Amino acid sequence: MLAATIVAPGHNRVVPLEPEFIVPQDGHEKQDCESRAARRWLVAHGARYGRLKAVFLGDDLFSRQPICQAVLDVGGRFLFVCKPDSHKAIEEFRAGIRPDERIDRIRRGKKWFVHRYQWLSGVPLRGDEKAITVNWFSIEISDPDGAVTYRNSFITDLDVSRENVAHLAAGGRARWKIENESFNVLKTKGYNLEHNFGHGKQHLATVLAILNLLAFACHTVCELGDKAWHAARRELVTRQGFFQNLRTITTYLVFPSWDHLLETMAFIRPPPLGP
Repeated sequence: MLAATIVAPGHNRVVPLEPEFIVPQDGHEKQDCESRAARRWLVAHGARYGRLKAVFLGDDLFSRQPICQAVLDVGGRFLFVCKPDSHKAIEEFRAGIRPDERIDRIRRGKKWFVHRYQWLSGVPLRGDEKAITVNWFSIEISDPDGAVTYRNSFITDLDVSRENVAHLAAGGRARWKIENESFNVLKTKGYNLEHNFGHGKQHLATVLAILNLLAFACHTVCELGDKAWHAARRELVTRQGFFQNLRTITTYLVFPSWDHLLETMAFIRPPPLGP
């Protein structure tokens, strides 16, 4: 399953979008792949989010011309991981060129870390005459002892400058929220979504996965916009604790309204006294 997700740096909220399943398509003998699924998703949904000035993130698999072009075709922008080993043309182009550079010292607690950014504009994505040009940048983080704790490079169609390179790097790194705040939550925080979820011969696994994502999306929207839900989640601390208390209290008590239930869980209102 290709699980498109809205993420942003600076907070831990994520919103799942329509998924695209990696399954052989009708009339095709070849096994499906993530790249084809991504392009199908962009055709079906990309224009809707392109109008919102969305920046599409992805790992190194996505930093290939067909997907980059598919993003541009729906009015979107892209910011994809670009590993040196898999992009020989970019590395050859960069050889001998001194990129622009910015160095920041960032304090975390009592320690200072060094963030080093480099960038280069107008880089051919691949080694043929039909290659599109992209802007390349990298980030390298060193601890107080000088040891590199993080290093990554990206390509984008967005302009890269001294003023925005740190912001772009933060956006590129936000892709990990899809793993941490989305998949990890779905697998370990009470949703029980696993890689092999359902064994139906036709569509059972697909239906169960979609229902799971719908539940996660509804809960996220409630947490963002429902004060009573947010208060209950804050009091019960963990997501698993919240759902466990929700199941337990509704087993023994009947509440006249959804707000009454949530306010009881948040210790704002006493539970109902009887039928």
